[in-house]
Amino acid sequence: MSGRASDLLIQIVSSLLNIVALLGVFLTLFALMSVLERKILGRMQNRYGPNRVGPFGLFQPVADGIKMLIKEDIVPARADKIVHFLAPVLIAAAAILSLGVIPYGRNMTPFVIDGGILFFFAVGSATELTVFMAGWGSNNKYSMLGAMRAIAQMISYELPLIITVLPVVMVVGSLNPDKIVFAQKYYYFGFLPHWFVLTPWGATAFALFFVSGLVESNRTPFDVPEGESEIVAGHMTEYSGFKYATFFMAEYLGMFAVSGLAVTLFLGGWHAPLPWLAFIPSYLWFFAKLSVLLFVFIWVRGTLPRIRIDQMMNFAWKFMLPMAFTCVVAAAVWHYAGHRLLAWLWSLAVIAVVYFALSIFLDTRKKFTPRRYRFVE
Repeated sequence: MSGRASDLLIQIVSSLLNIVALLGVFLTLFALMSVLERKILGRMQNRYGPNRVGPFGLFQPVADGIKMLIKEDIVPARADKIVHFLAPVLIAAAAILSLGVIPYGRNMTPFVIDGGILFFFAVGSATELTVFMAGWGSNNKYSMLGAMRAIAQMISYELPLIITVLPVVMVVGSLNPDKIVFAQKYYYFGFLPHWFVLTPWGATAFALFFVSGLVESNRTPFDVPEGESEIVAGHMTEYSGFKYATFFMAEYLGMFAVSGLAVTLFLGGWHAPLPWLAFIPSYLWFFAKLSVLLFVFIWVRGTLPRIRIDQMMNFAWKFMLPMAFTCVVAAAVWHYAGHRLLAWLWSLAVIAVVYFALSIFLDTRKKFTPRRYRFVE
C-alpha cells in the first residue's frame, strides 16, 4: 500500500472514530437531558416528574425509545413518501454535523476546519429546507402552516444569530473555533478570565445569541410552530413512531450545538475560569459550562409562556437585528481603542445609546409586554 493510500485510510478511520465518539456522547446526553428536563420542570411545578421506570425514573428514556421503535409508522396516503422520509433524516444529519466543529477540550475538536464557524452556519441553514420538506411532504395544511411559521422565525432570528458572531470573529481575526478559544486563554490581573462575555459588547452579543438560540432550537417561549392549541404539532403533525423521535432528537442536538458554540465564542471554551483550576481536565470545564446553559434553557421553558407570532417577528426585526449590528460597532470601538478602560466605556456607551433609542422609538413596554386587565379594545 502506498504512503498516500495509507494516510487516506488512517484519515478515514480517524474520522469514523470521531463520529462514533461524537454520537455516543451526545446521544447519551440526549437521553439524560430528556429525563432531567422533565424532572426539573416537575420540581418547578411542584410535582415529581418521571419516577416509575427504574431507580428515580432514570430508565424513562429507555422506555420512551422502546415505545417509539415499536409504534406504527403511519404515512398519509397522498403524502410524498420520499420527501416525508428524508426530512427527519436530513434534519438529524445537519444537527450532528454542526456538532463536529466545536472544540470540547484541549486537542479535542472532532474535525478541525479553518472556517469552522462558517461551516457550522452553512450546515445549520439546511434546517429550514428540512422543515419545509416535512411540511410539504406531509400533504397537510396544518403541517404546511407549521412549516411556514418555523421557516419565518428561523430566517428572522438566524440573522441576529450570525451577526452577533461577527464581533468575536473581528476581534480574533479567524473563523477557526480553536483559535477563538485560544484567544480567551489569558487572565486580567492574574485571576479575571479574558472571556468575551465579560466585555460590554460581548455580554450584549451573548444575550442576543442566546435568545436567537432559543428560537433556532424551537424552545419556549418561541415554540410557535408547535402551538398544539392552534396547529396540532406543526410540521411534525403527520409523523409518528421513530420519525417523530428523530425530529425530537434533532431539536435537542441543535440545542446542544448552539449552546456549545456559545461556550466557544463567549465563555472561554474549555478554559478554566480561574488559573489555579487548570489542573481539572479541560473537557470537564466545557461540559460544565454547557450544562449551565442547558439548565437555563429548561428554566426558561418552565417560567415563560409562549408569545404571539407578531410579537416574535417585531422583536426580531425591530430590536434584535439593530442591536446585533450595534454589537459589531461596539466591538470595533473596543478593539481599536486598545482594550483600555476608556474603550470599555465607549463601547458600553454605544450599546446603551442604541438600546434606549430603540426602546423609546419602539415603545417596547406596549409592544412586547401583555396588557393587564384590558379585555375590550
